[in-house]
Amino acid sequence: MSTYTRRHFLRDAAVAGAAVSAIGTPLKVLAAEKTNIVRIGMIGVGLRGQSHLDQFLKRSDVEIVAMADPDKNMMAMAQKLVAGYKKKAPAEYTNGNYDYKNLVKRDDIDAVLIASPWEWHIEQALAAVNAGKKAGVEVCGAIKLQDCWDIVSAVEKTKVPVMMMENVCYRRDVMAVLNMVQQGMFGEILHLQGGYEHDLREVLFNNGVDGGEGVGFGATGGFSEAKWRTDHYVKRNGELYPTHGLGPVSTMIDINRGNRLTALSSISTKSRGLHRFIVNSPKGGPNHPNAKVKFKEGDIVTTQIQTENGETIVLTHDTSSPRPYNLGFRVQGTNGLWIDNHAGGFDEGLIYFEDKSPQKHAWENTKSYMEKYDHPLWQKYSKDAEGAGHGGMDFFVDNSFIECVKRDAEFPLDVYDLATWYAITPLSEKSIEEGGQLQKIPDFTGGKWQTRKPIFGRSTDY
Repeated sequence: MSTYTRRHFLRDAAVAGAAVSAIGTPLKVLAAEKTNIVRIGMIGVGLRGQSHLDQFLKRSDVEIVAMADPDKNMMAMAQKLVAGYKKKAPAEYTNGNYDYKNLVKRDDIDAVLIASPWEWHIEQALAAVNAGKKAGVEVCGAIKLQDCWDIVSAVEKTKVPVMMMENVCYRRDVMAVLNMVQQGMFGEILHLQGGYEHDLREVLFNNGVDGGEGVGFGATGGFSEAKWRTDHYVKRNGELYPTHGLGPVSTMIDINRGNRLTALSSISTKSRGLHRFIVNSPKGGPNHPNAKVKFKEGDIVTTQIQTENGETIVLTHDTSSPRPYNLGFRVQGTNGLWIDNHAGGFDEGLIYFEDKSPQKHAWENTKSYMEKYDHPLWQKYSKDAEGAGHGGMDFFVDNSFIECVKRDAEFPLDVYDLATWYAITPLSEKSIEEGGQLQKIPDFTGGKWQTRKPIFGRSTDY
């Protein structure tokens, strides 16, 4: 993707004018870019980090200055990716778990992208912010509730922003539904659902379960995520991965920008799926050492959430059962609803509007609606997103991060979103421990949610 030019500006101004009628709300007027090149430091260059790296390397307005990861095999893979684009090799920081601290001290970096194991996200984001580096932080749930307060406090103190890198907020059908919500087609929103319903048994087993003293940024044993992710299933029971389901529906009801999450209650099934998978796997068996591992995480965790404005949200975490992938979205209002049946296609799902659907009490296919209300961002950038990870979503989240850093613009998903969505994990763990007891969700904005204006999806530039 080329850098932003006057010609692009004139073209985009025309597109923006046309898109006003499509979105039905005023578009944000963006400041001109303040820099031509964004200098990036990568913290964590495993498979997820390499997905971001690939997107950055395609751009002429990004320079990858340095990369930190104690896994030398992953670092070698990342450097090979860089070389494939004929770009200069970034400086390496591979000397143990904490060498990333030397990366953030560099004075030739504008921002860092953090894609390390979950337990390192907040610690590394704090290091980046306190060093004056804007940070994009990958998805997960917090280890402790205090982590959420810590990153909010650091951003408010330093005025250095953080972006929540939730790519599913940019999924094409989700953004089309967001467009419909903003135009009032569903009426007043009442109830939403989402989750992480994805069979990860092979990923979590993956030749090894570490049930020892903990795994992390530089762990060994297993491959990729199996070095650290499985350990969370051994030691924790809660909504471990809330943001894929919660992020997109939060943008539809203006969470932290006119609305907020107030309380949750979580319950969990028993744990059976991972043990059964290990016992029945050709690589495992009843006598395999991992067959003795006790998993704490229930196979299906259900979380109910209340909001200030009276909507309800249900999240489902289901990663240890045999099932096809589906994030299980549902958006229901006083005038109709949409149910996600996402199996990879833009227009797979069901929709019904009381005032539009031709047959009463009969579902419609979403195809015509998705095409008509395709979000202006996707209309503009769909060609650029071809070949990007997760059906093009990765292009959009990375493009948003880079463009906001270039223009010194406000991140559309910010530290308050990160803290609120991350907080679901420790609060759900506490709720399950207390038999589903209701837990209050903190207001990380300190009351600012009442006056902050929604911005996600209201710009045609990012």
